[in-house]
Amino acid sequence: MPHVTERLYFEPGHALTFRARVVEAATHDGRPAVLLDRTSFYPTGGGQPNDTGRLDDARVIDVVEEVEGRILHVLDRASPADGREVDCEVDAVRRCDHMQQHTGQHILSAAFERLFDAETKGFRMGAGTSEIDVELEDPTGERICEAESLANSIVFSDLALRVHTVDREGATRLPLRKQSDRDGELRVIEIDGFDWSPCGGTHAQRTGEVGLIAIASVERAKRMARVSFACGGRALAEYRRANRTAVETARLFSTGRDDAPPLVGRLMEENKSLKRRVRELAEIASEVEGRRCFEAGEQRDGFRLVVCEFSDRPADEIRLLAHKIVASGPSVALLASNDGGVARFAFARSASDSVAGVDCGALLRAACDAVGGRGGGKPELAQGGGPDAGGIPAALDAARSMVK
Repeated sequence: MPHVTERLYFEPGHALTFRARVVEAATHDGRPAVLLDRTSFYPTGGGQPNDTGRLDDARVIDVVEEVEGRILHVLDRASPADGREVDCEVDAVRRCDHMQQHTGQHILSAAFERLFDAETKGFRMGAGTSEIDVELEDPTGERICEAESLANSIVFSDLALRVHTVDREGATRLPLRKQSDRDGELRVIEIDGFDWSPCGGTHAQRTGEVGLIAIASVERAKRMARVSFACGGRALAEYRRANRTAVETARLFSTGRDDAPPLVGRLMEENKSLKRRVRELAEIASEVEGRRCFEAGEQRDGFRLVVCEFSDRPADEIRLLAHKIVASGPSVALLASNDGGVARFAFARSASDSVAGVDCGALLRAACDAVGGRGGGKPELAQGGGPDAGGIPAALDAARSMVK
């Protein structure tokens, strides 16, 4: 019969230091592990990550419940021998964090259900924030704030949490927020006068230990709302990050933190206006430059061939210039740019009969071969590039030689 580990983390007070006996030395995923006769290390489960800590001189890096009652403690070094007594210590900071998040989840889920009859369908405790999936079709900002406010009123009321162990029949007599399919004994967490929920995780002894519940974001997914939140120490860290970002942003604009949003909004509108003006000016400048390039182009039989290499011009700029050149008269434009060490090409031809036989797509393929790149397009317009800007002269020569 497999050994059933005594679970100290279920006891009031959550002992973080304890002595235990090694029942069995084992391995887990190639790492040394031990089975103890008793443990306060919580194994991963129910949306809550495992505890970590120390077992004598070894680090406990994972805790896994293989089968009901068999809990393995995965170590960073060789495991102690069977029968040995060991001193154990759970990482108090990590445990406190998990207790705050898990208790906060109970409170927040109960708040959504009490206010909007919105049941929680999933819970995940992440490294930064945690998430609940709530059956809430219309998660407006007002509703989210209402749930957050109710949850924090429960935290600030410092209500007691009680643990009840009942069988399935006893569970039917309790006002459970959600039912459990678990057979045998059921562990139920009561938040005094507010919530009853079956759960096997670790929790605070009073709601005040949660400190604060802060909703960070809400995403809609079909008929569900995915609510990201942080509690206690995580909420404080999240506030500090957000406040630091807000203050530093405000400092960039030489204004106060609370004055920054409207100022940034005005600057964004101004920026949009300036971008529109820049595009208008670029259009005018490209008309002039395109005409000059056309007139300076090599005269061929019934058309002009314009071959130009530029420095630090983006792809959209040389594409616009190519359009302006071929709009100036019968011509073929082969333009290239060394854009920060990357080759950019824009090839175009006018609609005149004198260049109807020129295929810009074929010219581009030949050019791209010289710069180790690729591109595509139609006979009248093609664009592309490659990582070797040093090959631009050879690329333009290859394309030029194909224009008859």
